[in-house]
Amino acid sequence: MKNTSKKSILHEGSVSYIVPFILITSCFALWGFANDITNPMVKAFSKIFRMSVTEGSLVQVAFYGGYFAMAFPAAIFIRKYTYKAGVLLGLGLYAFGAFLFFPAMHIGSYFPFLIAYFILTCGLSFLETSCNPYILSMGPEESTTRRLNLAQSFNPIGSLLGMYVAMNFIQNRLIPLDTAEREQLTHQEFEAIRDADLQTLITPYLFIGIIILLMFLVIRFTKMPKSKDQSHKIDFIPTLKRIFHLPHYREGVIAQFFYVGAQIMCWTFIIQYGTRLFTAQGIDEQVAEVMSQKYNIIAMCIFCVSRFICTFLLRYLNPGLLLKLLAIAGGFCTLGTILFTNIYGLYCLVGISACMSLMFPTIYGIALQGLGDDAKFGAAGLIMSILGGSVLPPVQACIIDMGSIFGWPAVNVSFVLPLLCFVVVAVYGHRTNHRLLR
Repeated sequence: MKNTSKKSILHEGSVSYIVPFILITSCFALWGFANDITNPMVKAFSKIFRMSVTEGSLVQVAFYGGYFAMAFPAAIFIRKYTYKAGVLLGLGLYAFGAFLFFPAMHIGSYFPFLIAYFILTCGLSFLETSCNPYILSMGPEESTTRRLNLAQSFNPIGSLLGMYVAMNFIQNRLIPLDTAEREQLTHQEFEAIRDADLQTLITPYLFIGIIILLMFLVIRFTKMPKSKDQSHKIDFIPTLKRIFHLPHYREGVIAQFFYVGAQIMCWTFIIQYGTRLFTAQGIDEQVAEVMSQKYNIIAMCIFCVSRFICTFLLRYLNPGLLLKLLAIAGGFCTLGTILFTNIYGLYCLVGISACMSLMFPTIYGIALQGLGDDAKFGAAGLIMSILGGSVLPPVQACIIDMGSIFGWPAVNVSFVLPLLCFVVVAVYGHRTNHRLLR
């Protein structure tokens, strides 16, 4: 593979994309924060409102449902206007959804929070539909996958911050009553504790809303490049037929659906997995949750470091080949998560993150390769495939709520779903590598 210099990734001819690249890359960190402050909220809302894991997982349904609902409207908007306009609208909806947590707290019920999450992620859908192909357009065609991997390397930095905030400013500050103790409260006691916990929960969202507004202003008043081959003609149906006729794109949408499902399941239910393990050792439930979240943070640190390492390896290895190898490794780690019922199972679950680090941007880059201006709609299809993060976690939650299956902890058995997802990703990596070698 040709070794391109770092300069060539962000330069094309005499054009430099450094400042726009930095600003758009910062948006990757912002939606990483939103994604990973949300995963622990499944457990938090289940406790605050005295719900099952399945009901708590509706947070993920609302969150990733927003991605699905707004992806193609976002693509049409971007096609009619510009990538910059899509980024600004995405930031505006992100901030609006975050600020909706305040009235939701005063209503004091679960449903308004789901609406806030949905609107917030409609903004994230605009951001991802805009930013990913915008990064691909900022430089030469031959370095698109490396460039997107570099930008995506900053996404887990935002994710780490989201996890840190969730653990230290939400989970650690919730009133220390476990699920069983909350069930014994009177209605008045429950409402008082619920309201105090909700006030704790919304504070980080209000702060991030303010930061998003500041980011909106910075990008609004910065000169940003227009995409190459800009076309404002919609041609919605013909474009969809054209891009879905391409095997590398069509199969990429399927692979992305299952990858995102695997990622969200592994990161959301690491808390349930760790909590079962630690409470079985006689540790208090709330302490066990915090300990589990620390393992979640370790997993994200590994994910972040692995992303930079894999971006470097892409200089020497075909993206499809590396994708296949990491998916196979992820499958073996998932097998360990299922089969071990002790701390080694948790270690395997943490190790999955090292294997996942490359997957999203690499599938994205391979799928959009050679699409030109059609990448706007192509990006929308790939963002819609994030629906996997909405569809698959509730299925896993239903399995976890069973408690045990044939004497085996249900939380362990539930990781059969991520295992199947990694098989799909490995097949896509193999097929794309095979096409490139022909």
